[in-house]
Amino acid sequence: MIDKQMPEPRPLLRRPEDGEMIDVAGVAHFFRLTGEHTEGRFALEEFTLEGGAMGARPHVHHGHDEYFYVLRGDLTLHHGDGEVTVGPGNLLAAVRGTPHGFRNAGTEPVQALCLYTPAGYEGYFREVHAAVAAGAEVTDELLAEFRARHRTTSY
Repeated sequence: MIDKQMPEPRPLLRRPEDGEMIDVAGVAHFFRLTGEHTEGRFALEEFTLEGGAMGARPHVHHGHDEYFYVLRGDLTLHHGDGEVTVGPGNLLAAVRGTPHGFRNAGTEPVQALCLYTPAGYEGYFREVHAAVAAGAEVTDELLAEFRARHRTTSY
């Protein structure tokens, strides 16, 4: 029998400047925690959408759940039955299999936290960022290709 020593749990402090900034098509995704920090349990990002900006066109995640917590502004979430716009303090859940997309339909910036569970979808943002840095144009086809690698379907 193999006796595995489990590491002793330790608190993790992340200061306001700590994280990984990933720009995707003009939207700054600031990952405060990634799977590398949470043993793959979850990833947490903060993002800002300027007025009129598209966050993500409709898509479905097959391998993770996504939770949006609005800090500032009004976030519009597209879901299978239509759209809902919510302000600060509201939490929107897009669990696996739920078609969704989001945008800022207003003129003021939206700031929100997004929790992915389990972690891993941050890899999608890294791939898109790397492709753009290498000169690729962001198209619906490119995004669908990268999403497919992360168990997500565009529609």
